Amino acid sequence: MIVDRKIVRFDSLPLDCGVTLTPVDAAYESYGELNSKKNNAILVCHAFSGDAHAAGLSPETGKPGWWDNMIGPGKAFDTEKYFVICVNVAGGCRGTTGPSSLNPATGKPYAMAFPTVTVSDMVRLQKKLLDHLGIDRLLAVAGGSMGGMQVLEWAVRYPDCVASAFPIATTARHSAQQIAFNEVGRQAIMADPDWNEGNYYDLKPPARGLAVARMVGHITYMSDDSMKEKFGRRLQGKDGPAFFFDDTFEVESYLRHRGSQFVDRFDANSYLYITKAMDMFDLAQGGSLPAALEKAKARFLVISFTSDWLYPSYQSLEIVSALRSRNRDVAYCELASNYGHDAFLVEVDEQTELVRGFLARVFKEM
Repeated sequence: MIVDRKIVRFDSLPLDCGVTLTPVDAAYESYGELNSKKNNAILVCHAFSGDAHAAGLSPETGKPGWWDNMIGPGKAFDTEKYFVICVNVAGGCRGTTGPSSLNPATGKPYAMAFPTVTVSDMVRLQKKLLDHLGIDRLLAVAGGSMGGMQVLEWAVRYPDCVASAFPIATTARHSAQQIAFNEVGRQAIMADPDWNEGNYYDLKPPARGLAVARMVGHITYMSDDSMKEKFGRRLQGKDGPAFFFDDTFEVESYLRHRGSQFVDRFDANSYLYITKAMDMFDLAQGGSLPAALEKAKARFLVISFTSDWLYPSYQSLEIVSALRSRNRDVAYCELASNYGHDAFLVEVDEQTELVRGFLARVFKEM
């Protein structure tokens, strides 16, 4: 199924930093049909490197969406029953207004003049789009990693608009280690001479820095076991060991390939802005997490994975504990997997059963 991206332009979007974006575009894709009661809508929130293309085939690349194995007829988010929406986040580079967008004041790309964005700003833009579509209440909000942060923000910012919430492989705020990995990626980009203080849009982009940033990030998405199984210490097309600095090992070749792929589809400045938004996200805003989640009214299904060392299960358990301390309706499942953080994208069988049953119960109650 070929899925077209749609773009809606809004007059303005007030941001947490005090600046108002004028105008602002929101790019989204949708799957399935909205029913007459408009009570079967599900918002799927993408992770850091994702975009609105969550399912179906892209007319540009012919490639399936990042959660195509979870969204579609008969899948976890069954598009024969539900209307599924995914929106590219504010600050992104796939149709939604971000640093690469034209600044109406100058007629040139914003670059580093783009204002700071937060996860709250991302959710606020999604809410504007849903209002535009006439959807007052969501059957569910679901997402993994940074998408899970948006899920949590939705649950506390718009509690009357969310019937159920699926925060997967995520956290209520970044640890020092998570911030550190993002900072390494940002520094790799800014150390690239081609970054040019962000003003590279008519010049050569900082491809080397962005590729290194992606390589570092990709390491954190995998587990030791999955890397051992996929690569081991196998040499890359060599007859025997040697000492040189090209891609000696298969894992080196793989990382370089993933880095170069990323450069072709992502904007370096968006990398800076979005990773900073993730690092600044704190659902409790420096206070108590139970107090923050007390505002939520949704039913929660929280999922984590045993081998995820980037967003380890203890962070999901902190969310679960905070919800239970306020007598909120929450179910939790830690799924066994060797895929690391990537498990939420590839371990679909058990996720499908959990999500399908949970959604059916909530939909019946609505």
